[in-house]
Amino acid sequence: MTQEISDFALSDAQIKEFHENGFIGPFDVYEPEEMASTLQALRPKLINTKTAIYGQRKAVSGSTNLANYDRHLDVPFLADHITRPEIVGPVTSLLGSDTLCWRTEFFPKYPGDEGTDWHQADNFSNVAGSKHPQIVWPEDAEFGGTITVWTAFTDATIDMGCLQFIPGSHKTMNYDESKVMEYDAEAINNREKNGIRRGFFGYDYRQLQKDPNWTPDESKAISIELKKGQCIVFWSTLMHASHPHNGTTDQMRLGFAARYLPTSVRVYPYSDALVEFGGEASLDKFGNVLVSGKDDFGHNRFVDQTVTGHPFITR
Repeated sequence: MTQEISDFALSDAQIKEFHENGFIGPFDVYEPEEMASTLQALRPKLINTKTAIYGQRKAVSGSTNLANYDRHLDVPFLADHITRPEIVGPVTSLLGSDTLCWRTEFFPKYPGDEGTDWHQADNFSNVAGSKHPQIVWPEDAEFGGTITVWTAFTDATIDMGCLQFIPGSHKTMNYDESKVMEYDAEAINNREKNGIRRGFFGYDYRQLQKDPNWTPDESKAISIELKKGQCIVFWSTLMHASHPHNGTTDQMRLGFAARYLPTSVRVYPYSDALVEFGGEASLDKFGNVLVSGKDDFGHNRFVDQTVTGHPFITR
């Protein structure tokens, strides 16, 4: 029997829980064995970035690897993943039926890697050299940010660097995304904060704090362990971080984050290039994916799903 988006809609109690805490889950998307075999088959395609839409990015010292962003636009499995009813059901319960996916990212953490700093993201302008917001909600919107669905492609335990959340923290932004973070390659895997090895890809997210003397209340933090094939759904404005990978296993922790918005939100309205942490790539081949409903606004560029092996075409 084909499963529908409505089969995975959140209950009223779950929606209330999400709005109170800023996250909901875990949810099962794949059986662990299915996820393991899929990842094994997927690895060669992920390593080959020739078809990635940002494959010819501008090389900048200290930049992130943009070739691994938005791989749902060239890898069929990932194109299917972002539209799975197990994911779109909860997302549309929170955002409404007219919903798009605008970005995906891989988050690997290798044995010995530091944890990720506590952070929030509202309009994602802090990572862009242009300082332009990457997403812009309508003026009458009550909130900003994006819904992130973080799927564990491998087990994500505390020892391997699973996510951490501070419940309820999505209601107040503690960071000013118009501020600048300074890159320091020497800081990667070489810095402790409150006795824990944490960083932010060579940056110090604390430089964005509105109050330089403020510190997150980590006594309220909870750790979100996931089995391979499970996902967690959260607001990007929720205070989140990750544990270090302590190296007790030689297995990489791999998460895949898909980010969703209602179609009323403008995506990259001021940009013709993706600029992230020093990396830069043209948005010529970029398009949002309509995962549910319709687009009545016409201010975003979309792609259409087509045949396997060439997942999307731009319109």
